Amino acid sequence: MFVLPRLPLKALGAVSLLSLAACGQPQQQQGGPPPPPAVTVAKPQPKTITDYDEYVGRFVAMDEVNVHARVSGYLSEIQFTDGQLVKKGDPLFTLDQRPFKIALDQAKANLAQAQANLDYAQTDLERAKTLLQDRNSTAISKQTFDQRTQTERTAAATLQAQEAAVASAQLDLEFTQLTAPISGRIGDRRVSVGNYVIGASGGTPTLLAVIVSQDPIRFEFTFDEGSLLRYKNSGTGANDGAPVDLKLLDEKTFAHHGKMDFLNNVVDTATGTIRGRAVFANPDGLFKPGMFARIRVAASKPYEALTVPDTAIGTEQVRKFVYVVGPENTIAMKFVELGPVVDGRRAVKSGLTADDVVVVNGLMRVRPGVKVTPQEEKPAAPAPAGAQNGNAAAPAK
Repeated sequence: MFVLPRLPLKALGAVSLLSLAACGQPQQQQGGPPPPPAVTVAKPQPKTITDYDEYVGRFVAMDEVNVHARVSGYLSEIQFTDGQLVKKGDPLFTLDQRPFKIALDQAKANLAQAQANLDYAQTDLERAKTLLQDRNSTAISKQTFDQRTQTERTAAATLQAQEAAVASAQLDLEFTQLTAPISGRIGDRRVSVGNYVIGASGGTPTLLAVIVSQDPIRFEFTFDEGSLLRYKNSGTGANDGAPVDLKLLDEKTFAHHGKMDFLNNVVDTATGTIRGRAVFANPDGLFKPGMFARIRVAASKPYEALTVPDTAIGTEQVRKFVYVVGPENTIAMKFVELGPVVDGRRAVKSGLTADDVVVVNGLMRVRPGVKVTPQEEKPAAPAPAGAQNGNAAAPAK
C-alpha cells in the first residue's frame, strides 16, 4: 500500500499562505475582442436569360404499321433480317403462290370462254339484223331478233364479270408478295416459314411484323391548363412552331433541338392537362419510340436579370434571401425572387441592384447587423474549349 508522507506544520502553513495570495490577485485579460469574420463578396452580374419549364414525356413514331397479309396461305419465304432498316417497297414475306397462280389461270380460261361466247352472240345478232331489214324475207321474226339481242347483252356482261375475276385473281397473286408499306426499322418476325397465315379477309389476320418510322420522330408530353394560358399570353412555350430542347435521362444538358408541331384541341377534364407534341431529327436512330426524356419549353421571352453564385442564396422558411455588405461593412439581409440557373449562376429577378455587394462565401459566419471583413471574389478560370453551356430549366412540372 502506498502512503503519503506527512508534511511538517510549517510547510503546511506556507502552502496555505501562497494559495490565499494567489486568490487575492486579479486575473489578467487574455487579449482583445475577435476580429470581424472574413467573407467573400462579389457584385451581381447582368445577363439576358429566358425562363424554361421542364416536362417528362415519351417518344412516338410518326408512322407505325402492323404488317398483315391480305390473303391467306402458307408462308414460304422471309426476306429480311430482324431489326433491319427497310425502305418502302422492299420485299418482306412471300406466301405460297401456286394456288393463286392456278386460280389466275382458271379465271383467264373463263375469260376466254366468255369472249368466245360474246363473239358468237355478236355475229348471230348481226346476221339477224340483216335478215330483219330484208322486207321480202320471212326467215326471222321480231321475237327471234329480240332473243338474240338479249343473248349478246348477256354474253357481254359475262365477259365483263370474267375480266373482273381475272383482275381479282391477279391481285390475290400479287398480295402473296408482302412489301414494306413505309420506310423505317422493322421488328422481329412473328411467324416462321411453313406456318399458315390468315389474311385480312379470312377473320382475325395474323400479325407478321411491325415497322416504325425512324427519322424524324415525335415526342409527346402533357402540361397543365395554367401553363397553357401563360404560353398563349406570352407567345412562347408550346405554341405551334416554337423551338424546344430535349435531353435523355442520362444526359446533363439539353443538347437536342426540335420544334412544336401539334397542340391538342381539348383539355382532359379528368387531369386538367393538354397534350403537346414536338418533332426532332433522328438520323442516327438514337431516339426509340417509347423512350422517356425531358423536354424544356420557353416560359418567357428573353429579359435582363442579375446573376449571383448559387451558393450565395439562403433560405428562410419559404423565402429566399442574400446577405449584402452595407455601410461600415455591416451585413444586411435582402429577400429576392429567383429565376433559373444560367451557366452555373442563379438569376435574381427582383430584390437586388447592380451596386449591391453580395456575400458569396461564408454565409454561416454572418447574420444581419454583424460587421465583416469583405474580400473580393477571385475571377473564375476560363472554361475549357468545347465546354457546353446552357440555361438550366426551372423545376419540372
